[in-house]
Amino acid sequence: MAFWSRTKPLGGGELAAHHTLKRTLSWPHLVALGVGAIVGMGIYVLIGEAAGMAGPAVMISFAVVAAVCACVALAYSELATMMPVSGGAYSYSYAALGELAAWIIGWALILEYSVAASAVAVGWSGYVNSFLQSIGLDLPAALTSGPNHADMIGFFQGMGLPIPNPAYDAGEAASGIVNLPAIVIIFVVAGLLIIGARESANVNNVLVAIKLIALIAFIVLALPVFNAAHFEPLAPYGWGSVEQGGGKVGMMAAAALIFFAFYGFDAVSTAAEETKNPGRNMVIGIVGSMVVCAALYMAVAAAALGAMRHEGFKDAAAPLAFILEHIGRADAARIISAAVIVAVPSVILALMYGQSRIFFVMSRDGLLPQSVGRVHGRFGTPVGMTIVTAIACSVLAGFLPLAEIAYLANAGTLAAFTAVAVAMMVMRVKAPRAERPFRTPMAWVVGPLAVIGCLYLFTSLKSSTIVAFFCWMGVGLVVYFLYGVRKSALAHA
Repeated sequence: MAFWSRTKPLGGGELAAHHTLKRTLSWPHLVALGVGAIVGMGIYVLIGEAAGMAGPAVMISFAVVAAVCACVALAYSELATMMPVSGGAYSYSYAALGELAAWIIGWALILEYSVAASAVAVGWSGYVNSFLQSIGLDLPAALTSGPNHADMIGFFQGMGLPIPNPAYDAGEAASGIVNLPAIVIIFVVAGLLIIGARESANVNNVLVAIKLIALIAFIVLALPVFNAAHFEPLAPYGWGSVEQGGGKVGMMAAAALIFFAFYGFDAVSTAAEETKNPGRNMVIGIVGSMVVCAALYMAVAAAALGAMRHEGFKDAAAPLAFILEHIGRADAARIISAAVIVAVPSVILALMYGQSRIFFVMSRDGLLPQSVGRVHGRFGTPVGMTIVTAIACSVLAGFLPLAEIAYLANAGTLAAFTAVAVAMMVMRVKAPRAERPFRTPMAWVVGPLAVIGCLYLFTSLKSSTIVAFFCWMGVGLVVYFLYGVRKSALAHA
């Protein structure tokens, strides 16, 4: 059988004990995992930048992304209940589309989870700095942010290499050397993940509760000063996505950025192998977390824009805290920042959980070295892969700026989401009689809408991000043809 058409059985096949994960999670853990992954820096940090790109029309940007993600979530639910194994979109692609497609999606997922976890760690670090400054403590700037684009451009020029994005002015003020708080939180989370899935999930439940309470408190405090005039004009930068000043503005450009605020429910699908009664609990986890977060995001965005015009908070490092200070609630701003500091690591936990499981299942399939894919005898978790994930994420978080990281994470996620929708439709043709505990309603409407929506959001990303994504995928193909195609477990079956 040709390597590109090698497929895995729906259930994943028989596995050795040291490559099998323990089933310890129920639906409350999954909903909390999904909400924990979705609600994070996207709403706490990127809401400001997105509002600066779209104006009040950012509300519609949220609705558009929610609609696309809802379609994808339904496709995920069907495939996750058909194939209750680790790996999410990677495993579904392996069964439906073949090994080469699976590798491409797995490589995109590595980008998604690593970069997204790093972006959240960078945003968390910003809130730490904001909170400490509010109580009179200042950390050294050199240790609280990575090099900005001016620093990176100088480095590339010094090496005689092409400038990654000439649109950035090399005369920008220098920033820090390394974002130390971001690196520290990544390794703290990695330690928690090593202890065990259920233990980390229980901690995650508490963190998610704190995070939701903080957002609800923001809404309650901001609504009394709501001013409908702040929503005029509704779309000052247009409805589409247009180039302006080295970047893109418009409602759809903002949607392409705040897409980062919505995904995370796919991390739930990577937990299928560790879920009790996955046919029921996976659907509740994926769809339930998506519905909760979409409603909450719309309410937070409305409260933020009603309390302050978008021009006022578009450049704030901690927009929600900034808005509360503006309306005279500095005490509440400090409490919100403290809640973010305590609770947002749940996002990093969920994303690193997904990343380590993607690494794990790819190594189990032989496409990555199997030596680091073994499950620890005591903890029942892939310790080696968790450590590798932490190292990769810490490097990204320590040295790269937040917005660029978020855009690149979006590219990887959109590729994976597109593949899931395609895989769902392909399996309807290839295995029409296969058991489906959950069936996507109107599959031949939902599937194409998910694909079209994801592709449109992808093209709305910055040109430099799209180029960087395809460069990453090119590296992945080289790795596959040099290693994976020969080492694949199916090649020796």
